[in-house]
Amino acid sequence: MNARVQQTSADARHAPSYYAASSHPQPEHPRLMGELTADVCVVGGGFSGLNTAIELAERGFSVVLLEAQKIGWGASGRNGGQLIRGIGHGLEQFSKVIGNDGVRQMKLMGLEAVEIVRQRVERYQIDCDLTWGYCDLANKPRDLAALAEDAAELSSLGYRHTLRLLQAEQMRSVVGSRRYVGGLVDMGSGHLHPLNLALGEAAVAQSLGVQLFENSRVTRIDYGPQVRVHTAHGSVRADTLVLGCNAYLNDLNPELGGKVLPAGSYIIATEPLSEAQAREVLPQNMAVCDQRVTVDYYRLSADRRLLFGGACHYSGQDPKDIAAYMRPKMLDIFPQLAAARIDYQWGGMIGIGANRLPQIGRLKSQPNVFYAQAYSGHGLNATHLAGKLLAEAISGQQSGGFELFAKVPHITFPGGRCLRSPLLALGMLWHRLKELR
Repeated sequence: MNARVQQTSADARHAPSYYAASSHPQPEHPRLMGELTADVCVVGGGFSGLNTAIELAERGFSVVLLEAQKIGWGASGRNGGQLIRGIGHGLEQFSKVIGNDGVRQMKLMGLEAVEIVRQRVERYQIDCDLTWGYCDLANKPRDLAALAEDAAELSSLGYRHTLRLLQAEQMRSVVGSRRYVGGLVDMGSGHLHPLNLALGEAAVAQSLGVQLFENSRVTRIDYGPQVRVHTAHGSVRADTLVLGCNAYLNDLNPELGGKVLPAGSYIIATEPLSEAQAREVLPQNMAVCDQRVTVDYYRLSADRRLLFGGACHYSGQDPKDIAAYMRPKMLDIFPQLAAARIDYQWGGMIGIGANRLPQIGRLKSQPNVFYAQAYSGHGLNATHLAGKLLAEAISGQQSGGFELFAKVPHITFPGGRCLRSPLLALGMLWHRLKELR
């Protein structure tokens, strides 16, 4: 097996990605130097921060956005590019807190989240290879039964896009593998180039007056009626602060950092496939995802590479060689790609919350500090919803969506930074053992 990008760094997550190699030109944004004042300071240059900034700027707020690395450097520019309906897992568990109607509203917001992306791309003509078509893959008969229930529920919610439940004999029309016993096709979900989306949204934010700063890691925050956010070379004074760092929050705010666990997810990209190969592996060019805890997800890029991802790690330990780790998983599904070269391998950190619901709210101790994090693998759509909800709350709009999310309590992972990952890894092992039944 040849891999054009070999791992030489101890941090496998930050190998060059296919997205970085195939992105539109990435403009240089300056480092923050000196002191600025704004209505809102946003920390984080991923989808959470960018979309909150856009929504606020559209409402007339002055916004400064600070990014520690480059725009889209974290999970926003590294993820699988799958734009899938829904937020959270098992929303019924929150009915005691927000009521059955609140649960229904959250489910509707999970559909709205994809529409926000659709509308943003269309309104601002963002070139990000947005392609519609997605299929949930059933590994076992019980998965197919659950997908049938999902389809019925979506219909009851008034879902306006085409849904098709497929049996085993129909699966070859979607994926060129005998692995799956069925699936649920959803033409209201799809896939895109996530880094190009982030870069396009950064350009939108800048056109609306948002001041963007890269290589401006926040070193300290002074809280109060007006916050002061410090970097190595400057500071921002603002009436309101938004923390949109997700898995990269680290110790910037311990109260929030303890509620989100960074977990690694990894992707490989093949060489460009022939048209015949591409038609064989994914005949309808859909994004797909299976139903296991250690989820496999894959799709074709615009230049016909298979982007194959998954193997979510909760241990905090990355594979030394992502391609060597992921390629056997890909060949287990597509043995016909045994001769295909792996051109890129990379990973990134997603943020996991204990209850798998995105954490969107404000600090009780500092009511002018808002946050969004812990998307648990649904970040591409949920970040866009979070930006809208945060902007509504900051501007005083009473939409109700923000209040629903803010009502749900989120526990702090036990054990501190050293024990947090091993404890969750043990918990996830238990879920994987349950899958074997």
